[in-house]
Amino acid sequence: MTVSLASFTHRELTLSYRDSAPGDDQRPAVLLLHGFPDSGAMWTAQINTLHADGFRCIAPDTVGCGDSDMAPKLGDYNIVAIAGDHVALLDHLGIERVHVVGHDWGGWAAWLIAGLYPSRVHRLAVLSVGHPTAYARAGIAQKLAAWYIGFFLMGGLTEYVLGSRGPLGLARMLSGSHPDPDEVVARMSTPGRLTAGLRIYRASMGTILFRRQPTVTAPTLGIWSKGDPYLVAAQMRDSRQYVDAEWQCETIDGGHWIPLEHPNWLGARLRRFLNG
Repeated sequence: MTVSLASFTHRELTLSYRDSAPGDDQRPAVLLLHGFPDSGAMWTAQINTLHADGFRCIAPDTVGCGDSDMAPKLGDYNIVAIAGDHVALLDHLGIERVHVVGHDWGGWAAWLIAGLYPSRVHRLAVLSVGHPTAYARAGIAQKLAAWYIGFFLMGGLTEYVLGSRGPLGLARMLSGSHPDPDEVVARMSTPGRLTAGLRIYRASMGTILFRRQPTVTAPTLGIWSKGDPYLVAAQMRDSRQYVDAEWQCETIDGGHWIPLEHPNWLGARLRRFLNG
């Protein structure tokens, strides 16, 4: 299998994506959505597993990330607009319905696609992040775990500090938590890329915290890891209130980056879930 790296134009932006079976309409499609500070490349192991099982895997680079264009305005990075980008990719590829898998901010995009475009989603799998409304209502424990978000919202000061070698530098923050911090730091060193990634927080936290998002009607699998320093169990567990369909919730060992820490286990688990 050779994964194709391609692009399309939406909102006057060139947005890149990986496709394991271009033009193959016979395979059921899976849309794999990454979060911060990653790109569509994070799904390589799961693409290999799911493609071998007969799925067509599509992994876009969110606006500002990977090989996608950086948008000019802060509002271009709002999570609702990002969800719309991913639906536009399905339209571009002529795919009517798809399984959706998301991690971190990609998880929130996945929740919104399932809620705002229910006719487009067969099954939904979300890793680490619960339904946006469950997250917003998860209480003080979640607010304390998400201390870093306030730091990320501080404009240019954040970029300056993250670019340093101090305790809040990006390399130090990711060391011991992200499986490949050197790759992230190298990618984020490209001018503008760090700001683009942070703009997703700056444009979207109000949407997540203060707007009630729709219930989803697709069968849903939520996976949360015990060692996640950024997200508490309640925001995933309580997401069942916002799923008007089959709901499965699993807790596993490990940290935040489930696709990278448990690549083989996750590929096998997704294969079982997506096959129904």
